[in-house]
Amino acid sequence: MSVLETLSGPVVLLGAGKMGGAMLEGWLALGLPPHMAVIRDPHMPAGPAAALTARGVSVNPPIEAIAPPAVVLLAVKPQVAPEALPAIAPLVTRETLVVSVMAGRTLDFLAAPFAAGTPVVRAIPNTPAAIGQGVSVCVANGAVQASHRALTDTLLGAIGIVEWVDREDLMDAATAVSGSGPAYAFLLAEVLAEAGVAAGLPADLSARIARGTVSGAGALMAASEEPAATLRQNVTSPGGTTAAALAVLMDETRGMKPLMIEAVAAATRRGKELA
Repeated sequence: MSVLETLSGPVVLLGAGKMGGAMLEGWLALGLPPHMAVIRDPHMPAGPAAALTARGVSVNPPIEAIAPPAVVLLAVKPQVAPEALPAIAPLVTRETLVVSVMAGRTLDFLAAPFAAGTPVVRAIPNTPAAIGQGVSVCVANGAVQASHRALTDTLLGAIGIVEWVDREDLMDAATAVSGSGPAYAFLLAEVLAEAGVAAGLPADLSARIARGTVSGAGALMAASEEPAATLRQNVTSPGGTTAAALAVLMDETRGMKPLMIEAVAAATRRGKELA
């Protein structure tokens, strides 16, 4: 039996956009009874709201009609959080696990509207979560127990891999790697296609094979237990074409490594500024 089938109260989802919607579908697939799912999203279109209601999910009930929740998951935009969190606070008890997937909002900010001792987890998922292939990096406040971590692993495991850090100051670096990381992979496909055009390929062909190569390499890495360095070495024959390209890409002063270190450092600094 799934842990989601044994919760003491409902799972309240605050915000049902792409990320929230992906998580809800994942929870239902993992065995959360539809009547145990509650959505609070005043901007939810009527069509999707009606479809979920038909499946047994409660959509935008009055606050006073919601039973004490086992989980409140915050998936609203960070800029509306100062108004949204106090509105949901009457539901939250010390037995309620609060999980946030909002960018930039600290544990102190998240805990402020709730009673002292409320367990709060701050998580940063990335965009592949929309297809169940995401990475979520989490940090917990002092009220979070092992059972809360296990429940968080289940909730966020519905959209991909879950990792934990012990210090909140590491979240900016984690966000720079995983949260921003998909953009780096998309850029790789973009510039690889442009390089193919520069080498003489037709633009549409180069775009297709670059895109397929990057996505295929990612799928191979996901399916393999080998380190990325080993997978790279497996493709590289001594003195061959890949080795010639890697000699440029792995240059210690102008190659990918120093550029990526600089890029991640820039993203980390910006994360700290925004926080």
